[in-house]
Amino acid sequence: MPDKRPRPPTVRLRRLAAELRKLRALAGLTREDVTERTGINAATLYRIERSRARPQKRTLVSLLDLYQADDRQRADLLALQSGSNDQGWLRPYHSELPEEYASYIGFEAEARTVRNYESLFIPGLAQTEPYAHEVIKGVLPTASQKQIEQRVQARMERQAVLTKDRPLQLWAIVDEAALRRRVGGPQVMREQVRHLLRLASEPNVTFQVIPFEKGAHAGMTGSFVHMDFPDADDPELVYLDTPAGDLFLESEAELRRYKSMFEHLQAVALGPNDSADLLTRLAEGRE
Repeated sequence: MPDKRPRPPTVRLRRLAAELRKLRALAGLTREDVTERTGINAATLYRIERSRARPQKRTLVSLLDLYQADDRQRADLLALQSGSNDQGWLRPYHSELPEEYASYIGFEAEARTVRNYESLFIPGLAQTEPYAHEVIKGVLPTASQKQIEQRVQARMERQAVLTKDRPLQLWAIVDEAALRRRVGGPQVMREQVRHLLRLASEPNVTFQVIPFEKGAHAGMTGSFVHMDFPDADDPELVYLDTPAGDLFLESEAELRRYKSMFEHLQAVALGPNDSADLLTRLAEGRE
């Protein structure tokens, strides 16, 4: 028999729902207010805002009219609506900051837990500003100074999720190569390693290192981020930052694959205490 289970919300659908909730809040309206003014069924509005239903175009236009959305918001949300059934979203690279980061930052800000494996970089949520500047300048050699500064600022602002009232739970695993590569020179790296030590002592952060002596491991194919969310109705996500664009994965098979991969990396990495010892030796110049 065919599978009758509903498909999980896609990245675009979840993003659309989040933006509509935000617009309604900014307009100072309750769901009851919206129903009264537009005639949209209350249950339908609830399902739209919880990313359980894709709004018809006319319904979305009615909501945007009521919320007095500007032209850019209209264009963006109508584009989300038109592709909200796509189960994966691979967006081509754009130099404009909102295009590059908007979806990822939005999901990260709402996430309960982020599990991040990095093979060559310090995770973005754990980067110092000098390290972030040097990384972005190196990875994007054709970017203007303004574009670099915008990206650095966005990266620093993202880190507020670690210190908010209900902080994000971050579990980061890096290959030793990320610690050894002298991004920005010795002083920048010493400051970065010391920052990692401070961060790793926080109760909502777990940090592990996979040492060189472990040889080949499952993470050598590339970095990834796995997120889950406080609401059990919000399905988990895997995010890949590739040269071709940002890729969000949502299928059960893909989620199982990356969850299994992260578990393998946890097992092969040094424990948090031994990882902290390695960071201490690096910070003190003993290695």
